[in-house]
Amino acid sequence: MASLRDTAARWLADGTSAVLVEVTQALGSAPREAGTRMLVSATQCEGTIGGGHLELKAIERARRLLAAGETVPQSAHYPLGPALGQCCGGAVTLGFSRLDASSVAAWPMAAPRFHLQLYGAGHVGRAIVNALAPLNVHVEWIDERDEEFPPDSALPAHTRKVCVDSLDAEVKEAPRGAFYLVLTHRHDLDLRIAEAILRRGDFGFFGLIGSQTKRARFIHRFEERGIAAQAIARMTCPIGVPGIEGKEPEVIAASVVAQLLQAASAACGPSRAQAQASASLRSAATSSTLTV
Repeated sequence: MASLRDTAARWLADGTSAVLVEVTQALGSAPREAGTRMLVSATQCEGTIGGGHLELKAIERARRLLAAGETVPQSAHYPLGPALGQCCGGAVTLGFSRLDASSVAAWPMAAPRFHLQLYGAGHVGRAIVNALAPLNVHVEWIDERDEEFPPDSALPAHTRKVCVDSLDAEVKEAPRGAFYLVLTHRHDLDLRIAEAILRRGDFGFFGLIGSQTKRARFIHRFEERGIAAQAIARMTCPIGVPGIEGKEPEVIAASVVAQLLQAASAACGPSRAQAQASASLRSAATSSTLTV
């Protein structure tokens, strides 16, 4: 959503005429939820409201509005099966409005899915940062080796590089419920950071890279140091979605990012659904609907 807003602001600054298409209500089995947005100009489209016949019809309608010079917001209701031949079975209401300064200023910004402290700028760390780049998350990428980081200009906008000597001291700087991934270049460093995370105890997710052997050795060390068994049991090691084979950094990153998204969905799924339902009701209340 943030990157699409940036595109909207850039198009506005460049004088590109466009229509903002938004899912204002989604009922039943719909391809995207209420609040999903797409930008349509005469020659370009950015974002997606779910693809398929629905999106094709939305683009066609948006371009007709552009060609006609329409400036008044409109709304259209699409029963996906009867009207569009899609087997989803749901129904979607779309809002169409001209892109202007007020729509950019009022652009809704969803909260990040999670705040992640990622320890380690090696191959896997870089692959995870790249895999997270298009997602709405907040990342602190932490390592003691400045030369391992890419240039600041190559970092995703939501990623902040943190180069410090005492990595374990950064643990206390994260917000309550933060996610942590520990995959540094030294096991003794992994151990120090992991101990700090477990002693803090209020993490939403904590993943430690390594084998079952590393897990067993670390657990033994934690027990010797008096760390609570309940905290140790919440540590994820090895990391990644079970059943995905391959040790290439990109494969590990895809598996780990999927695991982070699972944890985030489990933690805030109901509240996210309630927020979407509220958005649907607000939008429906302010729209005049045409059935297509």
